[in-house]
Amino acid sequence: MARSKTPIMSIEEAKARFEEWRQHRKGKAPIPSELWSAAVEVARKEGVSRTATELHLAWNELKQRMAATGTVPRQPARTAFVELVAPPTLSRPECTIELEGRRGKLRIQLTSTSASDLASLTRALWEKVS
Repeated sequence: MARSKTPIMSIEEAKARFEEWRQHRKGKAPIPSELWSAAVEVARKEGVSRTATELHLAWNELKQRMAATGTVPRQPARTAFVELVAPPTLSRPECTIELEGRRGKLRIQLTSTSASDLASLTRALWEKVS
């Protein structure tokens, strides 16, 4: 594969070129194709978002121009599943349930209780009330 004879432009160089053009342009002249080419070249290396922000360009416009040249960087595939394992705890889990109704208040404090035990207790209380 042949290498390009022109060195890859840095984002700072492109920024300087855009600032110079903006200072000397007349009215609302469109961005010249040479500057768009430079922006696409920089975006290929630095990414569309950073390039658009640094060069004060519309993200969508830059993305479209990259797509037209066939150089849109592909994002890596998203991970479908990541398992997170909680570290073991040295303390005992604690849960407090407070209920208040017309007949009064009920407070239940549970220690070292599993989620299934809590579900069973909740189900039993709910069935008594219903």
